Amino acid sequence: MREARFVDHGRPRWAELENLLVRADRRGSRRFGAAEIDALALGYRAATSDLAIARARSYDARLIAYLNRLVARAHARVYAGTSPAGWSNAARFFSTAFPREVRRSWQAIALCVLITVVTAAISYRATSIDPANAYAFVPAQQVPLVERSLHDSNFGFDRAFAPAMSALIITNNIRVDALAFAGGITAGILTLYIVGSNGLMLGTLGAVFAARGFGTDFWATIAPHGVIELSAIQIAGASGFLLAQALIAPGRLRRIDALKANARRAGVLMLGVAGMLVVAGTIEGFVTPQRTSIAFRVAFGGATAIALSAYLAFAGRRRAADPAQALGRGA
Repeated sequence: MREARFVDHGRPRWAELENLLVRADRRGSRRFGAAEIDALALGYRAATSDLAIARARSYDARLIAYLNRLVARAHARVYAGTSPAGWSNAARFFSTAFPREVRRSWQAIALCVLITVVTAAISYRATSIDPANAYAFVPAQQVPLVERSLHDSNFGFDRAFAPAMSALIITNNIRVDALAFAGGITAGILTLYIVGSNGLMLGTLGAVFAARGFGTDFWATIAPHGVIELSAIQIAGASGFLLAQALIAPGRLRRIDALKANARRAGVLMLGVAGMLVVAGTIEGFVTPQRTSIAFRVAFGGATAIALSAYLAFAGRRRAADPAQALGRGA
């Protein structure tokens, strides 16, 4: 009789909770009103209590199984409803986690920047002295026969194909940067090669176009997308060097533990790099090919440099506490 009264008393609550769960399955609990959310939470708590009572009193196994399923379904809905949504997670990652990790990894990034600047300067100087030196720094098929400016020769495609070109550029850049990241497993040798090769190509092509009188146009053409794209490969290279550091100099950690820790950091950097390359590829596919003046291209590149620098330097920093609140705590 006690179990029968328990079931009769609980059945309306369980039925109401089941109805709420059915509606949540159909249209999602995020569309619930305040009253429905309260009912779902209260119904979940009541069902949890009923399940505990049924187990403690050794009620019928079928009743316990039913309540267990009901509680499990309600638990998934209650806690799924309070967890961040996918877009919220993405926003939090790019607004906080990624820029913080970039600042934390500044030494590895600075090393990549140094490698790029040194290799670009060497190849630019050597190619300026003798254009034939270009073949010593980059593969022969990648040395262009310059007859027109870069803007005229590289972006002659129909603008209707801009989305396809943008997708192709993004895919290629992600592939290169992923290799720079994975190169960390080779103790950083492959990462060093990719970052250095990028610098050599940049300096060599700059000198080749400059020798034919198109130097200003060359730098102006890569400026709109190049700031973000070049920054991305420095960060990707840094992620590879983080892996290499864990392998070569794990410090007081076991090598496997150091590798796991740095792999998580490198993963954050590479997810951010992928986002950067999407932006850079979109600019390269839609903005860079436009028939704009050199001044506009340089200004656009300058604007992206300022925006990117501000983002990486300041995004995700904790706000300073309000002075009045700080005094209050101190008192």
